Amino acid sequence: MSELLTILAIAVGLAGVVSQIFPGGSIVAAAVAIWGWYQGGTLGWTVALVAIVSMVVAMVLKYVLTARYLERGGVKSSTLTIAALAGVVGFFVVPVIGMFLFFIGAVFLVELARSRTVARAWPATKRALKAAGLTILIELAGAMVAVGAFVVAWVVR
Repeated sequence: MSELLTILAIAVGLAGVVSQIFPGGSIVAAAVAIWGWYQGGTLGWTVALVAIVSMVVAMVLKYVLTARYLERGGVKSSTLTIAALAGVVGFFVVPVIGMFLFFIGAVFLVELARSRTVARAWPATKRALKAAGLTILIELAGAMVAVGAFVVAWVVR
């Protein structure tokens, strides 16, 4: 029964990673870590540790790598701060897709105000879109490491 609940929580978590509507990576890590704790023993605790460490590493990497990527593209951190705030507002204004729409729209508008030309604002917006995709891929990689540890332990057990 615990495996079924864990698999269900993993599926919900992976959907969250891809949709970015809720903290899917944390859900995956928590589900696998709780399963490992429930199983106990060396194998269970190892799985729990792998799940937690993989998601912590992914969370750190997604912020560090995307910040570097955006800085290299000339997108200022103030633009990202304003866009993040707009994304939070968008989450509540337009359910499901509002966070994404408001974030990208804010990047475009802030960069347009800063550069005064669409020709300069649009590349920064495309860069922000690619960075958003990069964060999803990094979080998905961390979640898949946690899922892989669970699957291996489940088969071995």
